Amino acid sequence: MGSIKTAISLEKPLFEQIEALAKEMEISRSRLFGMAAKDFLERYKNRKLLEAINDAYCDMPSDEESELFAEMLDRHSDMVKEQ
Repeated sequence: MGSIKTAISLEKPLFEQIEALAKEMEISRSRLFGMAAKDFLERYKNRKLLEAINDAYCDMPSDEESELFAEMLDRHSDMVKEQ
């Protein structure tokens, strides 16, 4: 997989923290930025997936629909008993 160079602007205190962390971890700044971006993207995708799952489960029947369903079950149960 190829690499692409890019330029970004950072506030000096943030740059200094990144520089110090890269030295502590004994990796390049580029590697640190790549790791951070990959982690951010994974968390973003996971959050989007969780939102989609929550939206799917949020589609619960209304009270009226629940009552109708209960009536249908009762009628079905009566029909089965009669047979």
